[in-house]
Amino acid sequence: MRYCLSLDLKDDPALIAEYEKYHEKIWPEIEDSIRSAGITSMEIYRIGNRLFMIMETTNDFSFERKSEMDAGNRRVQEWEELMWTYQQALPQAKPGEKWLLMDRIFKL
Repeated sequence: MRYCLSLDLKDDPALIAEYEKYHEKIWPEIEDSIRSAGITSMEIYRIGNRLFMIMETTNDFSFERKSEMDAGNRRVQEWEELMWTYQQALPQAKPGEKWLLMDRIFKL
């Protein structure tokens, strides 16, 4: 399965540079949590302060299961708290939402 998600960064060049630096080499525990949830590939792209994530997953992947796994993982919680220093919710996000799923509107 392929999922596409979006999120904004705070519109501050120094914070954006720090955020990108963290993603040059993510913490090993974060990579482990991503892979163990059934995410086989993940890419993040940026334009300005807008982020776009593409995830490829196994057929049994679920966001609910990933969320449960993350809630019980201290290092993931530490990472998410750190990343929230740089991130900001999209205008249409509900309280507590970060990455929002995008709807595919075209395929060739």
